[in-house]
Amino acid sequence: MALKIRLTRGGAKKRPYYRIVVADARAPRDGRFIDKVGAYDPMKAKDDPARIVLDNEKIQSWLAKGAQPTDRVLRFLDQAGLAKRPTRSNPQKGEPGEKAKERAAKRAEKAAAPAEDAAA
Repeated sequence: MALKIRLTRGGAKKRPYYRIVVADARAPRDGRFIDKVGAYDPMKAKDDPARIVLDNEKIQSWLAKGAQPTDRVLRFLDQAGLAKRPTRSNPQKGEPGEKAKERAAKRAEKAAAPAEDAAA
């Protein structure tokens, strides 16, 4: 059985509240879970200590048993010092797409044409 440490959503509409749970990977997001290991309240201030509440001992034991945290939960565990999140590097992320490059080339061409006429 593949175990995941993930978020389940609770709270009212437009007022999210998440529980950090250990669940079978095949179970639905807000469905059956095995153990509750923490909570996350995104409505609280970022510097509020109650924003992310983790039960460190339970989390360490589940990680030892092979549970895999999701990306968001891994961020929380990395901040708490319970797990190491590998750094990611995508140098092409900010690069414009093909169409944007074509439009930029056309704009540069149009801007260069009046300058050439003035020079001639």
